Amino acid sequence: MIVAQGSRIGGWSLYAKKGRLKYCYNFGGLEYFYVEAESPMPPGEHQVRMEFEYAGGGLGKGGKVRLYTDGAKVGEGTVGATLAMIYSCDDGCDIGEDSAAPVSKDYGAYANAFSGRIKGVQLDISGAESLDHLVKPEDAIRIAMARQ
Repeated sequence: MIVAQGSRIGGWSLYAKKGRLKYCYNFGGLEYFYVEAESPMPPGEHQVRMEFEYAGGGLGKGGKVRLYTDGAKVGEGTVGATLAMIYSCDDGCDIGEDSAAPVSKDYGAYANAFSGRIKGVQLDISGAESLDHLVKPEDAIRIAMARQ
């Protein structure tokens, strides 16, 4: 496990499985979208990256996922839909392991810790070009009240 946000009821995670960089987007526990590197990483220190290009056009749309190892693209795939509001109220962002209720069915709730050393994780949304996915404050309140 490298980084995970959310839980079994929705979220995303970036991890290595059998030496391959892998990404999972969990759509509310209903559907899982996976993108995996074409080949395993050789042993040693690596810089990995996942980029998500939102399809746009409003809330809950999908997008393209690209995986990189040491600057080279190693995998690409599609996420068909995204959760429009929140993943989980009580399971935040984990680094190095996905504790409690895991995002992906690829690994269990325990013994999924990264076996190497993670020197840093950077989440960057500065490249977002379109703002049509932003939620208006009045819509956020309406949705929050409907969830009670």
